[in-house]
Amino acid sequence: MMNIKAFTLVSAVERELLMGDKERINIECVECCGRDLYVGTNDCFVYHFLLEERPVPAGPATFTATKQLHRHLGFKKPVNELRAASALNRLLVLCDNSISLVNMLNLEPVPSGARIKGAATFALNENPVSGDPFCVEVCIISVKRRTIQMFLVYEDRVQIVKEVSTSEQPLAVAVDGHFLCLALTTQYIIHNYSTGFSQDLFPYCSEERPPIVKRIGRQEFLLAGPGGLGMFATVAGISQRAPVHWSENVIGAAVSFPYVIALDDEFITVHSMLDQQQKQTLPFKEGHILQDFEGRVIVATSKGVYILVPLPLEKQIQDLLASRRVEEALVLAKGARRNIPKDKFQVMYRRILQQAGFIQFAQLQFLEAKELFRSGQLDVRELISLYPFLLPTSSSFTRSHPPLHEYADLNQLTQGDQEKMAKCKRFLMSYLNEVRSTEVANGYKEDIDTALLKLYAEADHDSLLDLLVTENFCLLTDSAAWLEKHKKYFALGLLYHYNNQDAAAVQLWVNIVNGDVQDSTRSDLYEYIVDFLTYCLDEELVWAYADWVLQKSEEVGVQVFTKRPLDEQQKNSFNPDDIINCLKKYPKALVKYLEHLVIDKRLQKEEYHTHLAVLYLEEVLQQRASTSGKGAEASETQAKLRRLLQKSDLYRVHFLLERLRGAGLPMESAILHGKLGEHEKALHILVHELRDFAAAEDYCLWCSEGRDPPHRQHLFHTLLAIYLHAGPAAHELAVAAVDLLNHHATEFDAAQVLQMLPDTWSVQLLCPFLMGAMRDSVHAKRTMQVALGLARSENLIYTYDKMKLKGSSIRLSDKKLCQICQNPFCEPVFVRYPNGGLVHTHCAASRHTNPSSSSPGTRT
Repeated sequence: MMNIKAFTLVSAVERELLMGDKERINIECVECCGRDLYVGTNDCFVYHFLLEERPVPAGPATFTATKQLHRHLGFKKPVNELRAASALNRLLVLCDNSISLVNMLNLEPVPSGARIKGAATFALNENPVSGDPFCVEVCIISVKRRTIQMFLVYEDRVQIVKEVSTSEQPLAVAVDGHFLCLALTTQYIIHNYSTGFSQDLFPYCSEERPPIVKRIGRQEFLLAGPGGLGMFATVAGISQRAPVHWSENVIGAAVSFPYVIALDDEFITVHSMLDQQQKQTLPFKEGHILQDFEGRVIVATSKGVYILVPLPLEKQIQDLLASRRVEEALVLAKGARRNIPKDKFQVMYRRILQQAGFIQFAQLQFLEAKELFRSGQLDVRELISLYPFLLPTSSSFTRSHPPLHEYADLNQLTQGDQEKMAKCKRFLMSYLNEVRSTEVANGYKEDIDTALLKLYAEADHDSLLDLLVTENFCLLTDSAAWLEKHKKYFALGLLYHYNNQDAAAVQLWVNIVNGDVQDSTRSDLYEYIVDFLTYCLDEELVWAYADWVLQKSEEVGVQVFTKRPLDEQQKNSFNPDDIINCLKKYPKALVKYLEHLVIDKRLQKEEYHTHLAVLYLEEVLQQRASTSGKGAEASETQAKLRRLLQKSDLYRVHFLLERLRGAGLPMESAILHGKLGEHEKALHILVHELRDFAAAEDYCLWCSEGRDPPHRQHLFHTLLAIYLHAGPAAHELAVAAVDLLNHHATEFDAAQVLQMLPDTWSVQLLCPFLMGAMRDSVHAKRTMQVALGLARSENLIYTYDKMKLKGSSIRLSDKKLCQICQNPFCEPVFVRYPNGGLVHTHCAASRHTNPSSSSPGTRT
């Protein structure tokens, strides 16, 4: 248990003011109504004092009591109880088992002499049910055994309204509406005197100590329970609050929210209703009265009256925070909601949450601190300002006043402990990253993102690059200087790019690649620059660095031109002729670019196709002349040349043929002759010079792609003729001829082939060819028969339709209208549609020449 100072005990009525030098006068009871204080004594006097409160700026308020008058009630018994009924201007006085009505100002009894007799004790119903504003409801414990009585008390009369019998003798009572909370001899009960229903609460032994029954709010009571517990109970017989643990010898209790105050023989103890903890202990001997009056708590001994002055809740909360008792401060702050106006409370509570957050932060309790900062809607710059140099120099932020914490900066908070500082920086990184996209950042996103960038750069954090390549509000001047200080040149380039300074970004990255500055962030920075320029919209910037990227690597650098996106903005940005002119110094890059134009983009421009073919040819010739033995490379380039020559129809064939003359490239020459339609020459080269029969067959196939069957048949017949005209000694060509026939039987005219073949060839030798030819012939015949049958069937259908149309008569009159122009027929000439519609001949002719016009049918 840790004490806080919730109340201060100050004197209200000094002994001399009350009794002078009379030793035997004792205080029996007190009542306070506003500024009016009434004291009842054992010699049957009632004293009236006027209380004046005097605030003290640096401490608790003081009270001065001014005696107004005192009056003897005419009995020889002590005044047991006093209750003020301010609405009636009456003071109810219990003396000698009788409740008298006296004037609150002059203490004179009412003229009517109205009183309630036979009362052992009484209580006022502060939640009355009568609805009459000119009376008060009084509940008495009667001197009659086990009897409770309800009265209505007016200015000058009293009226009994209810009498209730109890199972045991009642000792104390409190009233709320129709509900009585009673302390009987052995237990507490709740009794509804309107319905007669009673509910037991819990047992209690009145012989050990006197009971306490106290109404503390609407339909809620405070009771002295067994085991030194202060128990809360509602009219429903349940407890909605945990009990407080006070002294076993409590003789009085009062409530001043959020505290329960208890009085015993030696102390006044203060307990929180929010967390049930004892908060304060005040020494106070010989006390026997403790009551609260409309928020004012009064205690009294037999000789003096004192007031417990509460410290302002804000002061209590601040004291708790100063003691690092965060949880208690927050509980107290939440409990203060009911006593403070809503707007003021929200402002106060947010500030308390923020202060608590900084306390937890200073103790490195980062999860708790983060939650408190969020709940308290902390201006995150308050936190950033603890870290030296993180806020931008242009920031206009000033810390809250009064301050939320006692620290000048992070160095003071951590006392220079580097490990703690590192933890604090990691927390701030995490917190800023979370709040930067929330409402918390509204209004000062530049401060947050700039601080986050500085933290990332200092810690060499991977998220630095993520921050810079996404939407951010980093201030260029501050951020650039910080990145340069920490040698984060690649990140600095990203910052320049985000701020539309691409030229500065690229130059910085080029310096890194060239080794002018050191930054190992990306090992593939050259490729990154190429990719960046590829998608760059600034044409001048691309041209400015084109030579640099090509000098580093022709194959990679040319991607600046070959991989550019094909959106509308860039289609016409770079003229291919300009690019080709630039690439003349870089032969490998030039080949790559022309391949891009011809093969990838399929540009149908003769000069690009011819240029690419010439480059291929030059490379092949160079490789063939080389003695370094790069056979694989030569065959690869040669394969590209052959594919281009075969697939493209745009290059200058005669020009290339001239370049090939004497180059020793028969295959390429054959392809070019084929492009000129000189198939016999081409096949002669393949057969007689290369002796490549498979290539000859392939030639026939690719040369006839997309052409009609007779063209393909002509090519195969030409190849067969070359095979057969080689003379009888050319056995190898004869074998090639047989293989050609047997493998491509369907490509030949069998009758023409049989006339060309030598008489010495056997049927068995040509069996596959003959079978294929017969199968193809039979298939063609049957296909024609099927087509003929279908045509005859369709003709029969049309003939039938025509006969049906001719068989029906047509009546035409001058009242009949053309279905197209809606005009009558003037002569017996018309067109009839299959649906029976009649139209003028000129309308029908107009419909056929203008298909968009409406028509009643599709056939005539």
